[in-house]
Amino acid sequence: MTGLKTFACGAAAAFALAAAAPTAKAAECGTGDKITIAEMTWLSASSLAHITGKILAQGFGCNAEIVPGDTVPTATSMLTKSEPDIAPELWVSTAQSIWDQMMEKGNVYKANDIFASGGEEGWWIPDYVAAAHPEIKSVTDLKDNWQVFADVANPDKGRMYGCPPGWGCEIITNNLFEALGMGETYELFSPGSGANLKASIARQVTRKKPIVAYYWGPTDVIGKYNLVRLDMPAHDPDKFKCLTDKNCADPQVTGWAVGEVAVAAVSELKDKAPNVAAFLAKMQVPNAEISAVLAWGDDNKASPEEVADYFLKTYEAIWTDWVPAEVAAKVKASL
Repeated sequence: MTGLKTFACGAAAAFALAAAAPTAKAAECGTGDKITIAEMTWLSASSLAHITGKILAQGFGCNAEIVPGDTVPTATSMLTKSEPDIAPELWVSTAQSIWDQMMEKGNVYKANDIFASGGEEGWWIPDYVAAAHPEIKSVTDLKDNWQVFADVANPDKGRMYGCPPGWGCEIITNNLFEALGMGETYELFSPGSGANLKASIARQVTRKKPIVAYYWGPTDVIGKYNLVRLDMPAHDPDKFKCLTDKNCADPQVTGWAVGEVAVAAVSELKDKAPNVAAFLAKMQVPNAEISAVLAWGDDNKASPEEVADYFLKTYEAIWTDWVPAEVAAKVKASL
């Protein structure tokens, strides 16, 4: 996914969500064949895999199975083997060349965009800072309002928490920082790691202190700490391409592209399981709500399956729109 570090391939053993379905239920599903669902290695993707699996198994009576995956390995497998059948959160931008090959081959298609607002990257501030300082709405407002973010360690400058070293977003953030001329009034602080960045945001928000930092969404951090994304100019592909180059000679201010995050499925599902394909075509979650769900999971140290159950119990208004009423009733009865 754009700007994020590569996740290691999941090593958990695959397990079946349901045994082979009876004939009547298989007819609802459309097929008695096993339907495999990729469980990626981060909480949103793994939870969405379990949400998908529960709806297929309990609602449609499918023989659904969760299998371990990760963006590039899963995309490669879908391209070459048409397996797994479904990847509920496939970050297209991370595997763009493989995705382009899948589109050309035609064995995989995008059923929907899983996140209503797409994948979001940018610079964020807590909601209480946004409320107290309405003059700070955009990244272009930061330079002249540096005092809000001054740190005790260096009170003469504001502190901007950058992207962790080694991540793609580090180069982009560094170049954007230069393009905005923020070096005059800010220090660009490296958090050292993703865990440290998360901890820095948690520490400042817990103390109700100001912070401006790079982050991405939807994630538990956005939902848990009520972060507000600062406005940016519209995405300009040429300007952004330069921002991705550590040797960019003349960085210009532009916004991140909205991350394309697909509900990817093998094309044969349309024919052998049209009810499943219809469900996947409607499967989409609002960014704010999925961030809140992930925050609940983080607070409660919940497993992906527990997060899936929480979502299905708490956000019926969202997922019941994805399926026929009788399917929704079966899923609710199974919880």
